[in-house]
Amino acid sequence: MSPRRNRVRRDESPLVPDERVRRGVEGVQQYQDGEWMVRSIFGGAAVKTYRCPGCVQDIPPGMAHVVAWPADERGDASDRRHWHTGCWRARDRRGPAVERSRNAPRYG
Repeated sequence: MSPRRNRVRRDESPLVPDERVRRGVEGVQQYQDGEWMVRSIFGGAAVKTYRCPGCVQDIPPGMAHVVAWPADERGDASDRRHWHTGCWRARDRRGPAVERSRNAPRYG
């Protein structure tokens, strides 16, 4: 007797609505400098290039990342910043990044 084959059931309805996939999963996180609204952006929903304020490197389209802004009334849509997920998690342990030109001296 041959073994039974398990077939994957394919539902017509997606498990997560399209709008939620596009916008990401959102929540409030508490840090030393206050509460932040944090939204995880999935790789398929990331369509533009952004500059991460943690490492001052580009976040290319298609890369999963985090969008954060202040949760209280002091922040609005213009305060949103796109971060690499690792940079967002390590921001309490890292100093501010300094953006230099290509020929600028490193020290001094």
